[in-house]
Amino acid sequence: MKFHVGKRTFKASRIFCIGRNYPGHVKEMQNQFPKKPVIFQKPPTSLVPAGGKIRFPQHGNILQHEVEVVVLIGKKGRAESAREALSFIAGISLGIDLTLRDLQGHLKAKGLPWEIAKAFDQSAPIGDFRSYDTSIDLTDIAFSCRINGEVRQQGKTGDMIFPIETLVIAVSNVWELHPGDLIYTGTPAGVGLLHPGDHIQADSDLLGSFLWKVV
Repeated sequence: MKFHVGKRTFKASRIFCIGRNYPGHVKEMQNQFPKKPVIFQKPPTSLVPAGGKIRFPQHGNILQHEVEVVVLIGKKGRAESAREALSFIAGISLGIDLTLRDLQGHLKAKGLPWEIAKAFDQSAPIGDFRSYDTSIDLTDIAFSCRINGEVRQQGKTGDMIFPIETLVIAVSNVWELHPGDLIYTGTPAGVGLLHPGDHIQADSDLLGSFLWKVV
């Protein structure tokens, strides 16, 4: 999948996702508050462009939506400071982290990896990217998720436990960043069920509105 940001084109590379990054979501899932960012990955086959259809996965039953602000990385290297981290950001959008919650709970209880609950095909719908510049306040992005027109989630990046700059640094401490890398930055409270036929809409006055259908 390719992304067009201004005059630049990026090919999707790695998808880094952050778990437990909003207090309300940590509480609703009855998890412990993290002391450092919780990072996992999804493959590029997880991506679904805006307007696309999402096939309900057949290997689980409880599919849930998690709306997130997504960062597109624009250059190669490692960030060591918040100011330097900003220079790696080429674009900002919204995405959905889809989760098979029944599988995730079962696997976590057994201490097993849970990629099949989080990293299956079409588990990371993604909107179009807005070019990033420092006029955008990364702590003041409001966004929401609607299912069939009903608001299910509302969030603001200022509520993050770990701000976006910290996430860029944390990822680059382990993996050298590359153009086309994505960082899904975590979800606010309100995650809920999805069924075939549902329409998922991610909205932000700043970033746009993006729609997908579950089939």
